[in-house]
Amino acid sequence: MELPLDYTTLRLIWWGLLGVLLIGFALTDGFDMGVGALLPFVAKTDEERRMVINTVGATWEGNQVWFIVGGAAIFAAWPQVYAVSFSGFYLAMFLVLSALILRPVSFKYRSKRPEARWRSMWDWGLFVGSFVPALVFGVAVGNVLMGAPFRLDSDLRSFYEGSLLGLFTPFTLVCGLLSVSMLVLHGAAWLSVKGEEGVVLKRARAIGTAAGLASLVLFAVGGAMVAFGDMGFRITGAVDTGGVSNPLRTAVEAAPGAWLDNYGRYPWMVIAPVLGFLGAAVGLLGMWRKSAALAFGGSSASAVGIISTVGLSMFPFILPSSINAQSSLTVWNASSSHTTLFIMLIVVAVFLPFVLFYTAWVYKVLWGRSSTAALKTNPDLY
Repeated sequence: MELPLDYTTLRLIWWGLLGVLLIGFALTDGFDMGVGALLPFVAKTDEERRMVINTVGATWEGNQVWFIVGGAAIFAAWPQVYAVSFSGFYLAMFLVLSALILRPVSFKYRSKRPEARWRSMWDWGLFVGSFVPALVFGVAVGNVLMGAPFRLDSDLRSFYEGSLLGLFTPFTLVCGLLSVSMLVLHGAAWLSVKGEEGVVLKRARAIGTAAGLASLVLFAVGGAMVAFGDMGFRITGAVDTGGVSNPLRTAVEAAPGAWLDNYGRYPWMVIAPVLGFLGAAVGLLGMWRKSAALAFGGSSASAVGIISTVGLSMFPFILPSSINAQSSLTVWNASSSHTTLFIMLIVVAVFLPFVLFYTAWVYKVLWGRSSTAALKTNPDLY
């Protein structure tokens, strides 16, 4: 049966959808993690901490859906990418999942007992469950830019030759700290939208300002390391964008500085890094002017720009190999079949509007600032 969309177009659509899911995760669960990372430092009393927790208390569970759907999309649309990354980065994934498990437990158990030590323990659990994923996600992106230490044999079986500690290098730590600062800025901006005016927001704006400045510096440093370092990959042979998925049929070489090639071919792509810098600057302006709209709009734009910069710089690569460039996985050589991508696109077209509508409805119904006064009258609050 002739499908209405060709293989090349479907691959591009799913590459774009993957980017949308990752950005959706950063924009929604990202401010949850930012608020969690800020919690011990912006709120000193039990009432202050409960107020901060309840700025995300109504929506954090729904926000985590973006992470689950993103993983499912990789599994369904890019099965080889899923197999190599989730098996090769197993310990890092275990670390992230452990932290993500700790976070909901901390939400649920924190106010079950009145003792200060009990509540403080779970408050730090929220911090760990927020800070660790933010750091490791950034480190993971840094490793993807550098290339993962895996190879494929003639039967397309993957062999990972790295270690957990090997994931942490100067460049990947810059990426990890950029991820943390980006999400802390986003979390501080969310507190300016949902938090009660007072000393907590004053502290949040101070830390958010520092995080915004750190984002600008780290994004620039990371960009310089990409431009002048020894990372980058380039396809050297002919590319069959509609061919059968087989990474070993693609000629690839390691080429320092090659991550900048796309900006020469498609000058419009420079919009992404500009948005990353400009968004952080607008977020900082919002912090200084105490404007919730500017702060949250700027931090959101910065996250979109930073994540898009990585995706556009690497296109068409998804997961390059640092030890055998020939094994690198790209948009064209690692996707599911033509029919699978088309059927899944229909499913997305049918159900995604419902998800977006429900999410928007939940935010509308549960809108409003969290306050310390409500803690005494609303039994549903954390």
